[in-house]
Amino acid sequence: PNHNIDQDRMYLTGLSNGGAGTWSWAAAHPDQFAAIAPICGRTNPEDAHKIAHMPIWVFHGDADDVVPVEETTQMVDALKAAHADKLKVTIYPGVDHASWVPAYADDALYEWLFAQKLPG
Repeated sequence: PNHNIDQDRMYLTGLSNGGAGTWSWAAAHPDQFAAIAPICGRTNPEDAHKIAHMPIWVFHGDADDVVPVEETTQMVDALKAAHADKLKVTIYPGVDHASWVPAYADDALYEWLFAQKLPG
């Protein structure tokens, strides 16, 4: 089948293991996505320099007992050190591992995503 896909507006998001996959897939393919939105996923801060140029909006609950919020805060620190200038961070106070519920329910996420486009 022929699909009408705007190659300049492909976005990557996922939650928990999918959030970890979002971080790692973006690092492996840093020029493929217009933006990423990882949610409560484990991170590898050593990859921050590979994706610091990307629009990123990361979400996590500070009461997450499955994937500690420090996974996100360490990556955020590494991204800032790599001069990420298109970084948004939402840490939900009192929210456990299900931080995808408020993240995906927020229309602002979709408005932000659809405003992103690959340069060029």
